[in-house]
Amino acid sequence: MNFLTEIVAFVIAIGVLVVVHEFGHYSVARMYGVKVLRFSVGFGKPLVRWVSKKTGVEWTISALPFGGYVKMLDERESDGAISSDNLPRAFNRQSVGKRIAIVAAGPAANFLLAIALFSSVFAGGVTEPAAIVSAPAPDTAAARAGFEGGETILSMHDANGGETHPIRSWSDLRWKLLDASFDHRKIVLTAKTHEGAYDFPVSIAGITDADTDFMDKLGFTPGGGTLTVADIEAGSAAQKGGLASGDELRAIDGHPVDNATRFIDYVEAHGGRPVTLLIERGAGNQARQQAVTITPDLRRDASTAKEVGRIGAALANQLPSVDVRYGPIESLRLSVNRTWDISMYSLHMFGRMITGEASLKNLSGPVTIADYAGKSARLGVAAFVSFLALVNISLGVLNLLPIPVLDGGHLLYYLVEAVTGKAVSDRWQLVLQRVGLVCIVALSMIALFNDLAHLIRF
Repeated sequence: MNFLTEIVAFVIAIGVLVVVHEFGHYSVARMYGVKVLRFSVGFGKPLVRWVSKKTGVEWTISALPFGGYVKMLDERESDGAISSDNLPRAFNRQSVGKRIAIVAAGPAANFLLAIALFSSVFAGGVTEPAAIVSAPAPDTAAARAGFEGGETILSMHDANGGETHPIRSWSDLRWKLLDASFDHRKIVLTAKTHEGAYDFPVSIAGITDADTDFMDKLGFTPGGGTLTVADIEAGSAAQKGGLASGDELRAIDGHPVDNATRFIDYVEAHGGRPVTLLIERGAGNQARQQAVTITPDLRRDASTAKEVGRIGAALANQLPSVDVRYGPIESLRLSVNRTWDISMYSLHMFGRMITGEASLKNLSGPVTIADYAGKSARLGVAAFVSFLALVNISLGVLNLLPIPVLDGGHLLYYLVEAVTGKAVSDRWQLVLQRVGLVCIVALSMIALFNDLAHLIRF
């Protein structure tokens, strides 16, 4: 069932991406009077085909679903002579400004859809984890800032002053820290503790690897929740130590427990060494606290191939949540900002991959997209809509890169023509198209390799 969900979600995601992108090209071309010959969803042999009697456009759904195209009348690609009546409607006969607008309309359509999708999520309201910090790991930015765990973050501002931005949820905190990390900015988080509200100055390091959760690297993980044992593996260290399903974990070796990630990290680091858990067993008036000692088994981790500690217990982590909803104007403003932030993040990461500052493992292909499409669909409508917005932005940014065969490459040609007054020669365009094709094939192969490596863990 999960596989079927992933396939259906992937088809919907790719279909929306392609149709919206190509409709951007199509609609602006038609607006300027350019004759459109074909609108294809997919490449290769057409599976479904029909011709509009009104416009004469051939609409097709083709065998290879990874993309699409809009074919316009163009003297350079015509098999025969074009009638004098149709010559003014040829793409190559349009002004450079119109050609730029037609080519840029595809990525622009993806960005506009992302803004609309984010707006619908913000206006419709979502339930998210509250911005409560768990006890940070030692020598992280959060620990150095003075966080001890249990603080509720209220707002953020730059250390050198400026506007104060309220923090409404954990997701809100994540995006604001992501934005600050690009410029290695020092920021101040205002948080509420048991004693009152205090400022915590935080130095944000830049992100170099999107495979790793940068929030965890900074020491920020959601806290304030309860951690309960959901199930016990037969013959496991947890069973031998006396742990039982329904036990609520309070502390491990004296450290408070309110986050599954922190608990698992601690257990993994103590394989073969006894740890003492403070648990609460029972409910209501029957609840009582007691200590149990467990020695985690050493097991090989499939993802890292390292020996780590395991106790053989399934955990349920219930975190405090907040309902976040915005008005129409605020939703639109936040959506534009979110789309801009993600676009800049994508460009930063791509630039760092080129310079070697970030790993090429950050590139993902269709398998990973299908995986995340399925996961987001199972989480609910809001999560899937947010995923669609993210991939729309990714496609828009990718197509604007100045690589020949992409929209950005064509825009580069037209910008050169606008500045110099001369079109880039067909010979140079042919050479650059081949270079661009090699770049795209290389990127696709790397992305596919990363997908396979993720699947089979090598």
